[in-house]
Amino acid sequence: MKQKIYLSALAIISLAGCGKTSEDPNAVPEGTTLKVALLETTDIHQNILSYDYYGLKADTSLGLERTATLISAARAENPNNVLLDDGDVIQGTLLGDYQAVAAPVTCSGTLAVHKVMNALKYDGAGVGNHEFNYGLNFLSQITNTDFGVEGVQKGANCGAPNFPVVLSNVVGVTSQKPIFNPYSILPKQFTATKPDGTSMSVKLNVGIMGFVPPQVMDWDQKHLAGKVMVNGVQESSLKYVPELRSKGADLIVALSHGGLDASPYSPKMENGSLHLASTGIDALMLGHAHLIFPKAKETGGPALDAALDKLPQVDSINGFVNGVPAVMAQSWGRRLGIIQMTLIYQSGKWVVQKDKTKVEARGFKYTDGTAIVAADPSIAPLVDAEHKATLAYATQALGTTTDFEMSAFFALVGDVSAIQIVNQAQIAYVKSFIATSTDPTIASYKAIPVISCSAPFKAGRNGPTDFTDVAPTATLATPFGLQVRHPGDLYLYGNNNLQAVKIKGSDLKNWLEAAAGQFGKIDPALTSEQDLVPSYSTIYNYDVFYAENNALKYQIDVTKAAGSRIVNLSYMDKAIADGDDFIVATNDYRAGGGGKVPGIDGSKTIIKSPDANQAVVSDFLKKQGKVTAAANGAARSWSFVKVATQGPVILRSAPGKLSLAQSMGLTTVKAEGGLDASGFAKYAIDLNK
Repeated sequence: MKQKIYLSALAIISLAGCGKTSEDPNAVPEGTTLKVALLETTDIHQNILSYDYYGLKADTSLGLERTATLISAARAENPNNVLLDDGDVIQGTLLGDYQAVAAPVTCSGTLAVHKVMNALKYDGAGVGNHEFNYGLNFLSQITNTDFGVEGVQKGANCGAPNFPVVLSNVVGVTSQKPIFNPYSILPKQFTATKPDGTSMSVKLNVGIMGFVPPQVMDWDQKHLAGKVMVNGVQESSLKYVPELRSKGADLIVALSHGGLDASPYSPKMENGSLHLASTGIDALMLGHAHLIFPKAKETGGPALDAALDKLPQVDSINGFVNGVPAVMAQSWGRRLGIIQMTLIYQSGKWVVQKDKTKVEARGFKYTDGTAIVAADPSIAPLVDAEHKATLAYATQALGTTTDFEMSAFFALVGDVSAIQIVNQAQIAYVKSFIATSTDPTIASYKAIPVISCSAPFKAGRNGPTDFTDVAPTATLATPFGLQVRHPGDLYLYGNNNLQAVKIKGSDLKNWLEAAAGQFGKIDPALTSEQDLVPSYSTIYNYDVFYAENNALKYQIDVTKAAGSRIVNLSYMDKAIADGDDFIVATNDYRAGGGGKVPGIDGSKTIIKSPDANQAVVSDFLKKQGKVTAAANGAARSWSFVKVATQGPVILRSAPGKLSLAQSMGLTTVKAEGGLDASGFAKYAIDLNK
């Protein structure tokens, strides 16, 4: 008994002595504060330089080389920083297509955009839906990642980002394991302030997770079906947040390549980011929608998108979603998201002080609202070889001339100069496919009318310089007419494959109603200004339909509520009945359910072409030799129902284009007004014409 007491006493003396001699001088005192800035880029889409490859001209409104200047300034203001990207990096310009399709980068090479991101020392990145556009083999190679998916090869030691790429909600069908690391913990050494005002170095573990919309399975079905599957963003986050905490993550950031939708949560939501905010994360970085969140803070900055401004549980001024700081830095490198956070050390952990958090989506004119930041001169030399190669590729001749300007400046008031040629190419392809098919089912469709739809993909979604504009041959820099770059200007998404669906007249009307939802509801009695198109954020869903010989006709009544606007729908001068059959040439995105057109969900698809829509347009142009306004750019299938309005109705488009509208006979376009804060001209529209 005495021996036991003696041993216990020794243990007590030993422990007491250990406490006195081993006190950690590096321990973080209670009440220590740490200021951290989370920096975000998103939807860069291979816009590295301030350059438009379709127009062969500089464009100072975009480019990662200018974002780099914003990054340098933000880092100077916030020495404790973490630079992250939210996806949609590798696709979107001719540079992206050149490196993935025309002259695919080899295993020993590195994508141009990754070269720049490595030089800028990104800390981590998520994945966007467009990362899958070129297939899993290519994505595996350029990220040097073994997806663990049968039939998908990983290039050994290929050039890749020098930072972790994470994706939490895409798993292999067979393995049920994430194809990328679902998360990563970034150990950062920062300078904090102790309660006595002195500084000390502390370690902060920043956990990052990445998410993509489940719709990638529809949009890139040809690459992903049977290989991977996508889980809901909320379920995936709830799974991995506890793991990150248990492994020591002090701060958890969700890189969500999705926008904000206040609808009840569904695992199939395209824009489920609002629901991520309730899963225990500390910060939310948004993408995919190409919008600004929170409202731009620079003088004279653009207005917040109306859809974001009206969402419940969203503070669009201060940048909070369900109480979590959140930012969306637009697209194409045009903004830098900044979340400035203050953390305090309490009870052995870092606690976010939400009342001291500031969020900003900083643009190129953030200093005074007028001067555009200069490009970082170190960026262009990094990609000089790729830039020159892309220019050479872009200017290869197609061997076709044109006598008219194919543009989308006024596509939302009836101009089809940049749309009709796409629809004609798609119809020709589908009719030939059916006529030559040996499949008896396909062959049986020969008597069904083939019509087509295409949207004006470049019609202002990304600002006043984002419009399709293919000049007539006489004014092009080359006497050889159209070039490789022009089909991409007419049909932006080179990854879309042509598909066809068999529908009824009732489906067609519903489809047209969905497209007409792009317009605002116009009140004829209002004397105040009304915007005909309140938002260009989903312009890619404004399908314009066409039939050969302009046999399809319809009108849109913008005084009616969305869903009840289509009137006078006819084919060959006969009213279309609900039971009439049609085959619609479209793309795999729309045929598979993209855009949420009622009844168009993949179940009505009859043709899945191996050819991309952009390639179909290119081949069609080559075969024509010459395209003319009379034959290829003036058949307007739709118009507005006439209405007299008491107040002004406006359409936002690129400035300086009134004479073009007049030359095309667009009598609805009456005058060019002043510029809005985003640089759009506010054209007066007379709906009674």
